[in-house]
Amino acid sequence: MTALLITVDTELSASFQQRGLSIADNIDRSIWGRTRDGMHGIGWQMDVLDRFGLKGVFFVDPMPALVHGPDFLAPIVHDIAGRGHEVQMHIHTEWLAWAGQSPVDGRQGRNIGDFSLADQIILLGLARDLLERAGAPAINAFRAGNFGANEDTLRALAKIGIAWDSSVNAAWLGRDCRIKASPGQIGAEWRHGVAELPVSGISDRPGGFRPAQICAMSAAEMRAGLRHAVAEEQDAYVAVTHSFEMLSRDRCRPNGTVKARFEALCRTAADLPQVRGAGFHDLSCDVADRPPRHLTRAAPDRMRTMMRVAEQAWATWRYEHRLIPA
Repeated sequence: MTALLITVDTELSASFQQRGLSIADNIDRSIWGRTRDGMHGIGWQMDVLDRFGLKGVFFVDPMPALVHGPDFLAPIVHDIAGRGHEVQMHIHTEWLAWAGQSPVDGRQGRNIGDFSLADQIILLGLARDLLERAGAPAINAFRAGNFGANEDTLRALAKIGIAWDSSVNAAWLGRDCRIKASPGQIGAEWRHGVAELPVSGISDRPGGFRPAQICAMSAAEMRAGLRHAVAEEQDAYVAVTHSFEMLSRDRCRPNGTVKARFEALCRTAADLPQVRGAGFHDLSCDVADRPPRHLTRAAPDRMRTMMRVAEQAWATWRYEHRLIPA
């Protein structure tokens, strides 16, 4: 069986904060996806997951609590956990720029990997505590905002007792992601006392990598990647989206193209008996004890890639011309 982890980075917009939007508006547009056409954020995503009998993993960023207080977290955490989905830890350290009282003596950085090991232990411990105080079951997994982790991030996670990390994305290695993982790594691997489970993906050209992110892959590419993972008997397939990703870029209207991709992934998973929806609490760290798996990814398919490019271009044209929701 291949465990499908549909992971949702659930976060407020630091850009909206910088522009002076209220915390209420930021939550509405970034978390719940509220528009004149209804709600298209995490509630809609959970509706689709529930319809197909799948579990979502919501990596929730609690760092805005340093600016606005922790009360905003509880409704988000309770809604996710109350519906049987999983709350895990995410962090965007950009929010330290607005923190009234800094936990790291005013030091700032775009990514968690920009901080010393000692500071990372403080920040990650604080993020975990904020989520658990808001009602999250024990946190056991983490993903860095912007995939911006480094080796010390893994050491810090081990220090505070977090078992899993999913900050490795081959498309970001050597950029924001400074974990020294192999670009070909697919299976879980122990690193500094933490089981590292990378974001999945496909080869969209010889030597290329396209991550399994809803806004980055067409439905056909996502189906190909998941079916390939099943054929290769991979332990897990990790897909990525965001709480706001079902919206247009200005977060004012639903994005029909991306919503259709999300539903297509869930439908494909439900139709494959070898796939089970899972969270990190459903995985055994024993899979990281096996020899590192550097399996082939779904092979490049020129027609499949061309179809995705055309789909993206059409969606962009509709968005720019305000014809119908993108």
